[in-house]
Amino acid sequence: MIEPLPDLLVAPVVRAALAEDLGRAGDITAMACVPADTQLTAVFAARRGGVVAGLSCIRLALAELDPAVAFEALTEDGMAVPAGTNLAQVHGNARAILSAERTALNLVGRLCGIATLTQDFVEAIAGTKARITDTRKTTPGLRALEKYAVRCGGGVNHRFGLDDAILIKDNHVAACGSVGEAVRRAKAFAGHLVKVEVEVDSLVQLQEALAYDPDVVMLDNFSLADMREAVNLVAGRVTLEASGGVTLETVRDIAATGVDVISVGALTHSAKVLDIGLDAVSN
Repeated sequence: MIEPLPDLLVAPVVRAALAEDLGRAGDITAMACVPADTQLTAVFAARRGGVVAGLSCIRLALAELDPAVAFEALTEDGMAVPAGTNLAQVHGNARAILSAERTALNLVGRLCGIATLTQDFVEAIAGTKARITDTRKTTPGLRALEKYAVRCGGGVNHRFGLDDAILIKDNHVAACGSVGEAVRRAKAFAGHLVKVEVEVDSLVQLQEALAYDPDVVMLDNFSLADMREAVNLVAGRVTLEASGGVTLETVRDIAATGVDVISVGALTHSAKVLDIGLDAVSN
């Protein structure tokens, strides 16, 4: 059971998307073709199999245009469904439903696509100790929703922004002069609840970083042999995260090296939208 996002976080995204679509005059097609009092029953149906995520986007999009529209979830977020599954059914004012259709489909299709790709990665490493996590490579304005979709697919979340953990990357190291100095400064700055992670690109940098006790070390584009050596060197003292160009074809071998976490930017920047449609139901 996935704990849903509060409406307080989702509603502003839905509202902004509706405003973008409705423009200056509203849905002139619906106004031109559909009498104001027409009622419609319809289902949101998955055209292909995948993992459900973002059903609240449908509900909130409809409620913004007509709070009287009835929404019934026929599935739940985090559920894997086959092609042809009806995710939700709606009934109410036809103009409101048709005007909200594209916004609802854009959002729920995007989130279902992320959840589905995440599940593919999670299943690929089943039986290992590694976990799949996302990155900050998210669509601007949609981070909370996209990271929620990763959880729906069985993944875990990396940091949400620049303010909830210290992550020292290569350019921070360049600005500080060395990995060790960057970690030293970060540890001196961090509060007792703030973790410090440092990215390294070699075993030499890893050894330098370990001398300053980071909480997490990111192995950036390491070979499988070097990852295994890093796991042996660390011996469980810190969390090891593998990152860089991870694919469904390579993730199993990466997990087998013994790393703790595998971060995959593709979960959010390259997920294919799950094909979902709105189908009218005959009364």
